[in-house]
Amino acid sequence: MWGKNKNVDETESADKKFQKELVSGVAALVLLTILDKAAEPMYGYQIAKVIDGQADEAAVLKQGALYPVLRSLESSGLLESRVEPSVSGPPRRYYRITESGHNTLARWREMWDQMRSFVDTVMKGEGNGEER
Repeated sequence: MWGKNKNVDETESADKKFQKELVSGVAALVLLTILDKAAEPMYGYQIAKVIDGQADEAAVLKQGALYPVLRSLESSGLLESRVEPSVSGPPRRYYRITESGHNTLARWREMWDQMRSFVDTVMKGEGNGEER
């Protein structure tokens, strides 16, 4: 016997884990891409709004999850930031992509394209003699 059917809780847990791993794997790529296309530096809420505007359903990348990734990208030298006062609330930290960030993004795009192509090929069953 190959195993028993998972109950609903186990299935939902596996789905959430898979979703979290996917998001963590692409969050930096998404953030660098958004900041690469931005005409001006952006603060976290602005970035979250761009992401929300791109999502077909509920936001895949939650606003609270953005900040640790932004800090990590900054500490890696891929982004830089500055804090500016805000007329409506606390000061805002604005981020912009660095030259190193542009170079890294170009490499990551190539890696993403290769991975996406590979996954699509496997999921379509191309090249392995099996069609589903």
